[in-house]
Amino acid sequence: MIHKSNVIDPKAKIGKNVKIGPYCFIGPEVQLGDDVELLSNVHIEGNTKVGRGTKIYPFASIGTAPQDLKYHGESNSLEIGENNVIREYVTINPGTVGGGSKTTVGNNCLLMISSHVAHDCKIGNNVVIANNVPLGGHVTIEDSVIIGGNSAVQQFTRIGRLAMIGGMTGVLKDVIPFGLSFGNRNYLKGINLIGLRRKKYDNKKIIELDKAYKKIFSSANLQENISKINGEYKGNELVQEVTKFIEKDKKRPICTPLSE
Repeated sequence: MIHKSNVIDPKAKIGKNVKIGPYCFIGPEVQLGDDVELLSNVHIEGNTKVGRGTKIYPFASIGTAPQDLKYHGESNSLEIGENNVIREYVTINPGTVGGGSKTTVGNNCLLMISSHVAHDCKIGNNVVIANNVPLGGHVTIEDSVIIGGNSAVQQFTRIGRLAMIGGMTGVLKDVIPFGLSFGNRNYLKGINLIGLRRKKYDNKKIIELDKAYKKIFSSANLQENISKINGEYKGNELVQEVTKFIEKDKKRPICTPLSE
């Protein structure tokens, strides 16, 4: 199932049942897991691993050098997990020394047409990145995040688990787990209640999270607000995840609701 028009370096490692359509390029350090499918005209180079069952559509460019002026050919890598769908014209770059030299994409992700994953990004599992979304360098996207089309995520930004970013949003601030974020420059709109229910979280815990959210963002002093609810939601792992995310070391400010 490998078309004769491809250019595949003999040093590349190709797994079982791999399908490679016409006019693909596979470099010497590339590793393709079992059941990977490249439809056609896919370019993969560098120290790049692609996990089992991942499907890559035409004109994707994977593993080419980071778009970082500080990069001068140092050793780096890119690891893409299993069962991902990478659509047309997607670009994914490996890491740089300043970010640990590694870019990672988890399992079961959908990267839609013309999305870009820059150097040193860390993308979790079950992430959906819609059309024309660029991620700047060193961005962290946790599990089950959805990013709407034509949004852009600034370098070093974190987006917490199960958060949702509306289309055409400029993400300059960290978005808490379960948060809904929108706007030309992103602000927080509330909790992703629909996403939480789809994941079958207990309704009581979702209601508590919604109440805690209102208390945490009741004023600009988030640390003081968190200290006021300290112990009130000890048994709620959703609330604990949000407070830990806010308190963690970060490069960007936390996204907050618009002040009324």
